[in-house]
Amino acid sequence: MQKRKLVIIGSGPAGYTAAIYAARANLEPLLYEGFFSGTAGGQLMTTTDVENYPGFPEGIQGPELMLKCRKQAERFGTEILTEDVTTVDLSSCPFKVVGSKTDVESEALIIATGATTNRLDIEGTRDGEFWQKGVTACAVCDGAAPIFRNKDLYVIGGGDSACEEAIFLTKFGSKVFLIHRRDQLRASKIMADRAIKHPKVEVIWNHVLEKVEGDDVVRSVTLKNVRTDETQKREAGGVFFAIGFTPNTVFLKEQLELEENKYLKVKPGSSTTSVEGVFAAGDVHDHVYRQAVTAAGSGCMAALDAERWLSSQGLID
Repeated sequence: MQKRKLVIIGSGPAGYTAAIYAARANLEPLLYEGFFSGTAGGQLMTTTDVENYPGFPEGIQGPELMLKCRKQAERFGTEILTEDVTTVDLSSCPFKVVGSKTDVESEALIIATGATTNRLDIEGTRDGEFWQKGVTACAVCDGAAPIFRNKDLYVIGGGDSACEEAIFLTKFGSKVFLIHRRDQLRASKIMADRAIKHPKVEVIWNHVLEKVEGDDVVRSVTLKNVRTDETQKREAGGVFFAIGFTPNTVFLKEQLELEENKYLKVKPGSSTTSVEGVFAAGDVHDHVYRQAVTAAGSGCMAALDAERWLSSQGLID
Protein backbone atom coordinates (compact mmCIF):
# COMPACT_ATOMS: atom_id res chain seq x y z
CA MET A 1 0.00 0.00 0.00
CA GLN A 2 1.50 3.32 -1.03
CA LYS A 3 2.01 6.04 1.58
CA ARG A 4 1.42 9.76 1.07
CA LYS A 5 1.91 12.93 3.07
CA LEU A 6 -1.48 14.32 2.11
CA VAL A 7 -4.60 12.90 0.49
CA ILE A 8 -7.46 15.15 -0.62
CA ILE A 9 -10.87 13.52 -0.93
CA GLY A 10 -13.20 15.43 -3.25
CA SER A 11 -12.74 17.94 -6.01
CA GLY A 12 -14.62 21.09 -6.96
CA PRO A 13 -13.28 24.54 -6.02
CA ALA A 14 -12.35 23.40 -2.50
CA GLY A 15 -10.52 20.22 -3.45
CA TYR A 16 -8.69 21.62 -6.43
CA THR A 17 -7.61 24.77 -4.57
CA ALA A 18 -6.36 22.67 -1.66
CA ALA A 19 -4.40 20.61 -4.19
CA ILE A 20 -2.86 23.70 -5.81
CA TYR A 21 -1.62 25.06 -2.47
CA ALA A 22 -0.48 21.67 -1.19
CA ALA A 23 1.39 20.85 -4.38
CA ARG A 24 3.14 24.22 -4.35
CA ALA A 25 4.22 23.43 -0.79
CA ASN A 26 5.85 20.21 -2.05
CA LEU A 27 3.39 17.97 -0.22
CA GLU A 28 2.89 15.87 -3.37
CA PRO A 29 -0.86 15.52 -2.77
CA LEU A 30 -3.01 12.70 -4.08
CA LEU A 31 -6.55 13.77 -4.93
CA TYR A 32 -9.55 11.46 -5.28
CA GLU A 33 -11.89 13.52 -7.43
CA GLY A 34 -14.85 11.14 -7.32
CA PHE A 35 -16.70 9.47 -10.14
CA PHE A 36 -19.75 7.33 -9.46
CA SER A 37 -20.97 8.75 -6.13
CA GLY A 38 -20.79 12.34 -7.30
CA THR A 39 -19.71 14.43 -10.27
CA ALA A 40 -15.95 14.93 -10.43
CA GLY A 41 -15.55 18.68 -10.19
CA GLY A 42 -18.48 19.19 -7.85
CA GLN A 43 -21.72 21.08 -8.31
CA LEU A 44 -20.20 23.50 -10.79
CA MET A 45 -20.03 20.68 -13.32
CA THR A 46 -23.83 20.92 -13.60
CA THR A 47 -23.86 24.72 -13.71
CA THR A 48 -23.87 26.80 -16.88
CA ASP A 49 -22.88 30.47 -16.55
CA VAL A 50 -20.76 31.39 -13.53
CA GLU A 51 -20.72 35.18 -13.35
CA ASN A 52 -19.68 35.83 -9.75
CA TYR A 53 -16.28 34.13 -9.64
CA PRO A 54 -13.47 36.75 -9.59
CA GLY A 55 -11.25 37.03 -12.61
CA PHE A 56 -13.85 36.25 -15.27
CA PRO A 57 -15.58 39.54 -16.08
CA GLU A 58 -17.50 37.99 -18.98
CA GLY A 59 -18.45 34.92 -16.93
CA ILE A 60 -17.38 31.34 -17.48
CA GLN A 61 -19.10 27.97 -17.81
CA GLY A 62 -18.96 25.92 -14.63
CA PRO A 63 -17.33 22.85 -16.22
CA GLU A 64 -14.73 25.04 -17.94
CA LEU A 65 -13.84 26.73 -14.64
CA MET A 66 -13.39 23.36 -12.96
CA LEU A 67 -11.26 22.05 -15.82
CA LYS A 68 -8.96 25.06 -15.45
CA CYS A 69 -8.68 24.46 -11.70
CA ARG A 70 -7.94 20.77 -12.30
CA LYS A 71 -5.22 21.55 -14.83
CA GLN A 72 -3.66 24.07 -12.46
CA ALA A 73 -3.54 21.47 -9.69
CA GLU A 74 -1.92 18.96 -12.07
CA ARG A 75 0.56 21.55 -13.28
CA PHE A 76 2.11 21.74 -9.82
CA GLY A 77 2.31 17.99 -9.40
CA THR A 78 -0.99 16.83 -7.92
CA GLU A 79 -1.77 13.21 -8.74
CA ILE A 80 -5.49 12.89 -9.51
CA LEU A 81 -7.48 9.67 -9.33
CA THR A 82 -10.88 9.67 -11.01
CA GLU A 83 -12.43 7.30 -8.53
CA ASP A 84 -14.44 7.31 -5.32
CA VAL A 85 -13.33 6.82 -1.76
CA THR A 86 -15.51 4.13 -0.24
CA THR A 87 -14.23 4.19 3.35
CA VAL A 88 -11.55 5.72 5.54
CA ASP A 89 -10.05 4.54 8.82
CA LEU A 90 -9.27 7.47 11.09
CA SER A 91 -8.57 5.38 14.21
CA SER A 92 -4.81 5.79 13.86
CA CYS A 93 -2.28 7.76 11.86
CA PRO A 94 -1.33 7.23 9.10
CA PHE A 95 -4.96 7.15 8.01
CA LYS A 96 -6.15 4.44 5.68
CA VAL A 97 -8.06 5.52 2.58
CA VAL A 98 -9.88 2.86 0.59
CA GLY A 99 -10.78 3.84 -2.96
CA SER A 100 -12.85 2.01 -5.54
CA LYS A 101 -9.55 0.98 -7.17
CA THR A 102 -6.68 2.44 -5.15
CA ASP A 103 -5.92 2.15 -1.42
CA VAL A 104 -3.38 4.42 0.31
CA GLU A 105 -2.12 5.49 3.71
CA SER A 106 -1.77 9.20 4.42
CA GLU A 107 -0.31 11.29 7.22
CA ALA A 108 -2.98 13.98 6.71
CA LEU A 109 -6.36 14.21 5.03
CA ILE A 110 -8.45 17.00 3.57
CA ILE A 111 -12.16 16.22 3.19
CA ALA A 112 -13.67 18.28 0.36
CA THR A 113 -16.58 16.10 -0.73
CA GLY A 114 -19.12 18.93 -0.81
CA ALA A 115 -22.87 18.65 -0.44
CA THR A 116 -25.60 17.36 -2.70
CA THR A 117 -28.53 19.60 -3.60
CA ASN A 118 -31.86 18.30 -2.40
CA ARG A 119 -34.22 18.19 -5.38
CA LEU A 120 -37.69 16.86 -5.93
CA ASP A 121 -38.32 14.34 -8.69
CA ILE A 122 -40.78 16.41 -10.71
CA GLU A 123 -41.41 16.26 -14.43
CA GLY A 124 -39.44 18.95 -16.20
CA THR A 125 -36.89 19.52 -13.42
CA ARG A 126 -34.63 16.54 -14.00
CA ASP A 127 -31.22 16.34 -15.62
CA GLY A 128 -31.68 16.50 -19.36
CA GLU A 129 -34.94 18.46 -18.97
CA PHE A 130 -34.88 22.02 -17.57
CA TRP A 131 -32.29 21.54 -14.82
CA GLN A 132 -29.89 24.49 -15.24
CA LYS A 133 -32.15 25.81 -18.00
CA GLY A 134 -34.34 27.77 -15.64
CA VAL A 135 -34.49 25.21 -12.81
CA THR A 136 -31.79 25.55 -10.18
CA ALA A 137 -31.17 25.20 -6.46
CA CYS A 138 -29.13 28.30 -5.69
CA ALA A 139 -30.68 31.74 -6.01
CA VAL A 140 -27.51 33.50 -4.88
CA CYS A 141 -25.46 31.61 -7.50
CA ASP A 142 -27.86 31.89 -10.42
CA GLY A 143 -30.54 34.48 -9.67
CA ALA A 144 -28.81 37.35 -11.44
CA ALA A 145 -28.65 35.47 -14.75
CA PRO A 146 -30.38 37.29 -17.62
CA ILE A 147 -32.97 34.53 -18.14
CA PHE A 148 -34.52 35.32 -14.73
CA ARG A 149 -34.69 39.10 -15.02
CA ASN A 150 -38.16 40.65 -14.97
CA LYS A 151 -39.83 37.23 -14.95
CA ASP A 152 -42.20 35.48 -12.58
CA LEU A 153 -40.00 33.25 -10.43
CA TYR A 154 -41.03 30.33 -8.23
CA VAL A 155 -39.26 29.21 -5.06
CA ILE A 156 -40.09 25.76 -3.69
CA GLY A 157 -39.80 25.38 0.08
CA GLY A 158 -40.93 26.75 3.41
CA GLY A 159 -37.88 27.18 5.62
CA ASP A 160 -35.47 30.03 6.28
CA SER A 161 -33.50 29.29 3.11
CA ALA A 162 -36.63 29.46 0.98
CA CYS A 163 -37.62 32.81 2.48
CA GLU A 164 -34.11 34.20 2.07
CA GLU A 165 -33.91 33.07 -1.54
CA ALA A 166 -37.35 34.45 -2.36
CA ILE A 167 -36.39 37.85 -0.95
CA PHE A 168 -33.06 37.78 -2.77
CA LEU A 169 -34.76 37.03 -6.08
CA THR A 170 -36.97 40.13 -5.80
CA LYS A 171 -33.93 42.09 -6.98
CA PHE A 172 -34.23 40.42 -10.38
CA GLY A 173 -37.68 38.94 -10.94
CA SER A 174 -40.87 40.91 -11.53
CA LYS A 175 -42.64 38.77 -8.92
CA VAL A 176 -41.52 35.88 -6.70
CA PHE A 177 -43.95 33.15 -5.70
CA LEU A 178 -43.08 31.01 -2.69
CA ILE A 179 -44.73 27.60 -3.06
CA HIS A 180 -45.38 25.73 0.18
CA ARG A 181 -47.37 22.55 0.68
CA ARG A 182 -48.69 23.61 4.09
CA ASP A 183 -50.62 26.61 5.41
CA GLN A 184 -47.74 27.81 7.59
CA LEU A 185 -44.05 28.33 6.85
CA ARG A 186 -41.43 26.31 8.73
CA ALA A 187 -39.13 29.33 8.73
CA SER A 188 -38.32 31.36 11.83
CA LYS A 189 -40.95 33.99 12.57
CA ILE A 190 -38.71 36.90 11.61
CA MET A 191 -37.83 35.36 8.23
CA ALA A 192 -41.40 34.26 7.54
CA ASP A 193 -42.75 37.73 8.33
CA ARG A 194 -40.13 39.34 6.13
CA ALA A 195 -41.09 37.18 3.16
CA ILE A 196 -44.84 37.44 3.66
CA LYS A 197 -44.74 41.22 4.02
CA HIS A 198 -42.43 41.81 1.04
CA PRO A 199 -44.39 43.56 -1.74
CA LYS A 200 -42.83 41.42 -4.48
CA VAL A 201 -43.26 38.06 -2.72
CA GLU A 202 -46.47 36.08 -2.73
CA VAL A 203 -46.83 32.84 -0.78
CA ILE A 204 -49.02 30.23 -2.46
CA TRP A 205 -50.20 28.05 0.41
CA ASN A 206 -51.16 24.37 0.28
CA HIS A 207 -49.66 23.86 -3.17
CA VAL A 208 -46.92 21.74 -4.67
CA LEU A 209 -45.03 21.91 -7.94
CA GLU A 210 -46.49 19.35 -10.32
CA LYS A 211 -44.70 20.02 -13.63
CA VAL A 212 -42.31 22.40 -15.41
CA GLU A 213 -42.56 23.11 -19.14
CA GLY A 214 -40.85 25.30 -21.70
CA ASP A 215 -38.81 25.32 -24.90
CA ASP A 216 -35.12 26.10 -24.55
CA VAL A 217 -35.77 27.43 -21.05
CA VAL A 218 -38.56 27.32 -18.48
CA ARG A 219 -41.79 28.97 -19.62
CA SER A 220 -44.46 27.65 -17.26
CA VAL A 221 -45.18 25.70 -14.10
CA THR A 222 -48.15 23.59 -13.11
CA LEU A 223 -49.14 23.77 -9.45
CA LYS A 224 -51.45 21.44 -7.56
CA ASN A 225 -53.59 22.28 -4.55
CA VAL A 226 -52.89 19.50 -2.02
CA ARG A 227 -56.34 19.90 -0.47
CA THR A 228 -58.51 19.92 -3.58
CA ASP A 229 -56.17 18.29 -6.16
CA GLU A 230 -57.00 21.14 -8.54
CA THR A 231 -54.17 22.17 -10.86
CA GLN A 232 -53.29 25.47 -12.46
CA LYS A 233 -50.75 26.32 -15.15
CA ARG A 234 -48.90 29.59 -14.69
CA GLU A 235 -46.33 31.53 -16.67
CA ALA A 236 -42.85 31.20 -15.17
CA GLY A 237 -39.31 32.26 -15.92
CA GLY A 238 -37.54 30.16 -13.33
CA VAL A 239 -37.90 27.58 -10.57
CA PHE A 240 -35.65 27.50 -7.51
CA PHE A 241 -35.55 24.53 -5.15
CA ALA A 242 -34.85 25.70 -1.60
CA ILE A 243 -35.25 22.48 0.34
CA GLY A 244 -31.72 22.16 1.62
CA PHE A 245 -28.52 20.24 0.94
CA THR A 246 -27.11 16.95 2.17
CA PRO A 247 -23.39 16.98 3.02
CA ASN A 248 -21.49 14.06 1.50
CA THR A 249 -20.18 12.46 4.68
CA VAL A 250 -21.65 8.93 4.61
CA PHE A 251 -18.31 7.32 3.72
CA LEU A 252 -16.81 8.72 6.96
CA LYS A 253 -19.10 6.48 9.03
CA GLU A 254 -19.41 9.06 11.84
CA GLN A 255 -15.69 9.05 12.63
CA LEU A 256 -15.68 12.85 12.64
CA GLU A 257 -17.81 15.11 14.80
CA LEU A 258 -20.77 16.62 12.97
CA GLU A 259 -22.93 19.69 13.50
CA GLU A 260 -26.58 19.14 14.36
CA ASN A 261 -27.39 19.54 10.65
CA LYS A 262 -24.90 16.75 9.76
CA TYR A 263 -22.23 19.04 8.28
CA LEU A 264 -18.65 18.44 9.40
CA LYS A 265 -17.75 20.42 12.49
CA VAL A 266 -14.56 22.47 12.39
CA LYS A 267 -12.84 24.56 15.03
CA PRO A 268 -13.78 28.25 14.59
CA GLY A 269 -11.41 30.14 12.33
CA SER A 270 -9.78 26.99 10.98
CA SER A 271 -10.37 23.89 8.88
CA THR A 272 -9.47 21.52 11.74
CA THR A 273 -11.93 18.70 12.42
CA SER A 274 -12.36 16.63 15.57
CA VAL A 275 -9.52 14.29 14.53
CA GLU A 276 -5.98 15.64 14.48
CA GLY A 277 -4.55 15.64 10.98
CA VAL A 278 -7.95 15.68 9.28
CA PHE A 279 -9.17 18.93 7.75
CA ALA A 280 -12.37 20.00 6.00
CA ALA A 281 -12.90 22.35 3.07
CA GLY A 282 -15.88 23.61 1.12
CA ASP A 283 -19.55 22.75 1.33
CA VAL A 284 -19.01 19.58 3.35
CA HIS A 285 -18.71 21.90 6.36
CA ASP A 286 -19.95 25.26 5.08
CA HIS A 287 -23.74 25.38 5.40
CA VAL A 288 -23.90 29.19 5.45
CA TYR A 289 -22.26 30.62 2.32
CA ARG A 290 -22.03 27.68 -0.10
CA GLN A 291 -20.34 29.64 -2.89
CA ALA A 292 -17.57 28.60 -5.26
CA VAL A 293 -15.31 31.41 -4.11
CA THR A 294 -15.74 30.62 -0.41
CA ALA A 295 -15.16 26.93 -1.14
CA ALA A 296 -11.91 27.85 -2.90
CA GLY A 297 -10.90 30.01 0.06
CA SER A 298 -11.53 27.20 2.52
CA GLY A 299 -9.51 24.85 0.30
CA CYS A 300 -6.60 27.23 0.67
CA MET A 301 -7.11 27.29 4.46
CA ALA A 302 -7.19 23.50 4.65
CA ALA A 303 -3.97 23.12 2.68
CA LEU A 304 -2.17 25.66 4.86
CA ASP A 305 -3.52 24.07 8.04
CA ALA A 306 -2.44 20.63 6.83
CA GLU A 307 1.05 21.85 5.96
CA ARG A 308 1.48 23.47 9.37
CA TRP A 309 0.20 20.37 11.16
CA LEU A 310 2.51 18.05 9.23
CA SER A 311 5.43 20.34 10.05
CA SER A 312 4.50 20.47 13.75
CA GLN A 313 4.48 16.66 13.84
CA GLY A 314 7.93 16.46 12.25
CA LEU A 315 6.45 14.71 9.21
CA ILE A 316 7.84 17.24 6.73
CA ASP A 317 10.86 19.52 6.82
